[in-house]
Amino acid sequence: MPKLLVVEASPRGEYSVSRQLAERFAEEWRGNHGGDVIVRDLATSHVPYISLPWIGGAFTPAEQHSPEMDEAIKVSDDYIAELLDADEIVIGTPMYNFSIPALLKSWIDHVVRAGVTFSMSYEGLVEGKKATVIIASGGNFAPGTPYAGLNVASDYLKQILGFIGITDVTVVLAGGTLAIDQGQTTLDAFVAQQTDVPLAAAA
Repeated sequence: MPKLLVVEASPRGEYSVSRQLAERFAEEWRGNHGGDVIVRDLATSHVPYISLPWIGGAFTPAEQHSPEMDEAIKVSDDYIAELLDADEIVIGTPMYNFSIPALLKSWIDHVVRAGVTFSMSYEGLVEGKKATVIIASGGNFAPGTPYAGLNVASDYLKQILGFIGITDVTVVLAGGTLAIDQGQTTLDAFVAQQTDVPLAAAA
């Protein structure tokens, strides 16, 4: 049975545009594929930053691990297992200061791991998967707009996913969410207007 991994990075909960769009994608994917949807909510997972015990766990043989190394690297092992077990991935994230939130960067640091998701010769080991990245932002950073060049998030996420072997990546920009905060529109109305979010392909 196919699996979709949904990675949520927004701390806004039910008030998040990226979450609502990722959930809409997941609902359509489930309807088309009849598979399992696994949600990794980074806002509630307490994703740890990379630490010295993590580095030791990643670069020393398992039989030489201390208990601290085992504990630190287990987080990475669990995240990577979720990623490898999925057939498709959707990442819903806000844009912070033209880039991605620290929580999402920390998750990336755990799953981009030498000898596990990429080889020591820099070859991606996570193959045969498709990813959709949904980025919500207060301003409009779509191609052709005055501030498009400031959007670091899109290129970075495509680059890092491609580095581990996920090259089939669709990036969706849901810009202009500031209108919700300013009372010019509602969350529901804004989400309904985001027709650029691709429908999950049928099986």
